[in-house]
Amino acid sequence: MATERFLTAEQSVQHLLKTTPPLYFDGSTKTEWQEWKRKFRRNMSRYLGPKPEPVPLEVETVERIQQDGYTREKIIFNPDAFSSIPAYILIPDSASTENPVPAVLCAHGHGVGKDGAVGIVEDYQKQYAVELAQRGFVTFAPDWRCFGERKDRDEWVRRPGRDGCNVAYLALGYFGYQLLQLNISDGQRCLDYLQSRPEVDGKRLGCMGCSFGGTMTTYISAFDRRIKAAVIVCYLSTLIDALGDRGRGNTCGSQFMFGLRAAGDIADIAGLIAPRACMVQIGSDDRCFIESDALAAFEHLEKIYDACGKRDQLVLDHFQGEHEINLQPGIAFLEDRLK
Repeated sequence: MATERFLTAEQSVQHLLKTTPPLYFDGSTKTEWQEWKRKFRRNMSRYLGPKPEPVPLEVETVERIQQDGYTREKIIFNPDAFSSIPAYILIPDSASTENPVPAVLCAHGHGVGKDGAVGIVEDYQKQYAVELAQRGFVTFAPDWRCFGERKDRDEWVRRPGRDGCNVAYLALGYFGYQLLQLNISDGQRCLDYLQSRPEVDGKRLGCMGCSFGGTMTTYISAFDRRIKAAVIVCYLSTLIDALGDRGRGNTCGSQFMFGLRAAGDIADIAGLIAPRACMVQIGSDDRCFIESDALAAFEHLEKIYDACGKRDQLVLDHFQGEHEINLQPGIAFLEDRLK
């Protein structure tokens, strides 16, 4: 019999997908769920690697503009000793020290960064931070690393032809950091800031985002219990699709989770949110994270919520649409779970 050869990375990955069974949650009882969650969370924390040491935020307010029903402040602060985060915070007119309201961390996706979330430019995010603010939520939209005001210059990442977050992942890796962990840490510092605001009820925090924003919503909510309700939009999927012939390497440096397939899959990360409230939005015509694969991932997530006895905390919004936020159901879910 001829020996099979694997010359390319793609061939190696396809072989590994076929021969390495995913070690995902396969229990059915609350005890099994508790044991799995403890072990899986510990393994994922190890794979994510070190977090940077936090420093005082030293928040600077760059601008303050009164808008229709809310005030938009632009701020900048340092989450660690080698990074700075520019962000917008939208404060509804109804919020005050005497009347603190719930807040939502608005995680932007690949593209222009935070400006799409707050309506400065139009994109698939449908200015959802504005819509939430006009419904009474404080909303907070930061730029993640490599996007918006944190985007690296073309010469440094050798554009065109290279994804800036791929270059950042490799460069920061020289110092022992993973890009995803750094962004998760940034998100947690954003929660620290939100809880410092007198207009915010720090016990009623949510997170919402589409695409890469769905990635960030999934991971921040999985690893920070301060998030009481999460809306994961057009992201839940499987590694088989992402790395298979259909997906053709549908991943990037900012969304890459080292070692995930050795311990589980994307739905298992979302499963760490249980028993807290979670909505998953799946678009019928999404060509990035396709409907059939996303529904299969959701079915696995259902098993986790069933096992922990909180199936009512998991909601599926299977909508007619593309790779985009389905705005009103997402807002209604956050209103129901946080107000």
